[in-house]
Amino acid sequence: MAQSQLAEIARQLVALCRIGKEAQALDTLYAGGAVSIEAMPMPGTASTEASGLEAIRAKHAWWNGAMDVHRASVEGPYLHGSDRFGVIFEIDATNKASGQRQSMKEIGLYTVADGKIVREEFFHGL
Repeated sequence: MAQSQLAEIARQLVALCRIGKEAQALDTLYAGGAVSIEAMPMPGTASTEASGLEAIRAKHAWWNGAMDVHRASVEGPYLHGSDRFGVIFEIDATNKASGQRQSMKEIGLYTVADGKIVREEFFHGL
């Protein structure tokens, strides 16, 4: 893949995330068989992996239902080679169930093949 195509996909993802249009990013930028890997299992699951676009959409739906986001920022993208890029996310959110407010920072590492995001991996800060 040409680096210009990778850069365009990366820029589009970041732009959509900045305006809260993650669902549009999933619809337009992700492959149907994309895989999402978290640093630890999502609540209510035993796995760190969500396989397929529907599973990734379900992960987003859980987040939107469970968290009240007060502030979010997106930094990047940072290109790596011809098929990967990274993004830094910073989020201030309250867990709706517990009322606990927390600040989070994570790195998203994205792999692109055939013009679509096929893998995302998240690294959480301590």
